[in-house]
Amino acid sequence: MAIADKIQSADWQKEKHVPVIDCPDRITAGEWTQVKVTLGKAVAHPNTTEHHIRWIEVLFSPDDDKFTYELGRFEFTAHGEAVAGANQGPVYTHHEAGFSFKVDRPGTLHAVAYCNIHGLWESEKHLSVD
Repeated sequence: MAIADKIQSADWQKEKHVPVIDCPDRITAGEWTQVKVTLGKAVAHPNTTEHHIRWIEVLFSPDDDKFTYELGRFEFTAHGEAVAGANQGPVYTHHEAGFSFKVDRPGTLHAVAYCNIHGLWESEKHLSVD
């Protein structure tokens, strides 16, 4: 079975595991564009030692191009773990990533997130370029 068969998708407004890509739909060629990717925007996702988002990866697929390009991978490694026990630690990282990128042609942003309990989830957003 291909890994693509294991990646889940849904409406982010109803499913807490789906990454939400926040950026303009139309961007200017060669100019930096800010992107924020989050999970649980409409339905909160837990952030506990037992149940959390481990990482988010964002890729760009230019229209009419064979290849997809990795823009960034963001790992979230603190979920309340401590010697005292689960959820007793002083530090938590939130499943949110922000970055900037620039392109010279239209294409699709892909966001893939990994939940330690519920596996891989994806979303995409097409970008037009002026």
